[in-house]
Amino acid sequence: MSFTAATPIHTSSYAPSSLHSNRFDPTIQSPIPLRRSFSSFTPRRTSPLLAAAATTTKTVPDQMDSDRLQKGIAEFYDESSGLWESVWGEHMHHGFYDPDSSVSLSDHRAAQIRMIDETLRFAGVEAAMAAVDVGCGIGGSSRYLARKFGAKCRGITLSPVQAKRAQAIAAAEGLSDKVSFEVADALNQPFSDGEFDLVWSMESGEHMPDKSKFVSELVRVAAPGATIIIVTWCHRDLGPSEDSLQPWEDKLLQKICDGFYLPAWCSTADYVKLLESHNLQDIKTADWSQNVAPFWPAVIRSALTWKGFTSLLRSGWKTIKGALVMPLMIEGFNKDLIKFAIITCRKPHMKLHTAKYQKGVL
Repeated sequence: MSFTAATPIHTSSYAPSSLHSNRFDPTIQSPIPLRRSFSSFTPRRTSPLLAAAATTTKTVPDQMDSDRLQKGIAEFYDESSGLWESVWGEHMHHGFYDPDSSVSLSDHRAAQIRMIDETLRFAGVEAAMAAVDVGCGIGGSSRYLARKFGAKCRGITLSPVQAKRAQAIAAAEGLSDKVSFEVADALNQPFSDGEFDLVWSMESGEHMPDKSKFVSELVRVAAPGATIIIVTWCHRDLGPSEDSLQPWEDKLLQKICDGFYLPAWCSTADYVKLLESHNLQDIKTADWSQNVAPFWPAVIRSALTWKGFTSLLRSGWKTIKGALVMPLMIEGFNKDLIKFAIITCRKPHMKLHTAKYQKGVL
């Protein structure tokens, strides 16, 4: 079944090299998950500006305290990161492909690098001096940005295993003077205001239980003039006459959240509204769902190999539980419910921001 790209909000003139139909194979079973951080919150049925980030429907359990949430995230990645690295390498995110591509494992790893490059191109980033990698995994993006731009990069994750492994790889590659990693909460980052000229979140935003606080922290640590990049999973934008997702959509997302320990989903439009509330500039979005499609069947196939299957069994119940709902993710993409979105913007320069404020524009 093919999917159709939704009309983007605040679209830019950028267009990936090929955005046309793609197909998933819905018959493949027993995948391994791609997620970067998990929680046990459940999805909201609606998301008009996240209803002030407060409205929920089903809660199973009703509320999880933050300590328990963070513990679950850390344990998942403590268990599963070694499996991912052994099969897919250092980049714990999707690849970017020409739709309908026929690709090998080596092509997939190249596509993960291409995802970083396409993201930088979309955002118009040609240089960076200081970057933060929010939800850094084992540090693949941080090390790439350090090599590409000579930037100093700081990565944060809730997984002690990931932070330790990220630092070990950096040392082995001679990058210890350029990159560093630590265990920290993306909703309460251990950085000063305005510290970074590139704020990078590659597939971590979907796991944040408070999207408003998440965006606020990205804006806080961004320097004046900095670029903020969010590449994330969203649900579809609501139509003009809708105030919620359809019941079957809510049910499907509920099942995915139960399997992946995910918090509430939001739409690309919700992110745009949150960014607009901070008076950010040059907000651009695009739907790259078609360009990530080849990655899903490949991840599933990797789990069906002897190495993948035995490694999955050894990785622990949390990883297996996530693997069992991967076909539902494919279903969500095929039914145009789930979107792979990129959202970028720029924090105003201080003088310009002050001038607008004095003129009453802000």
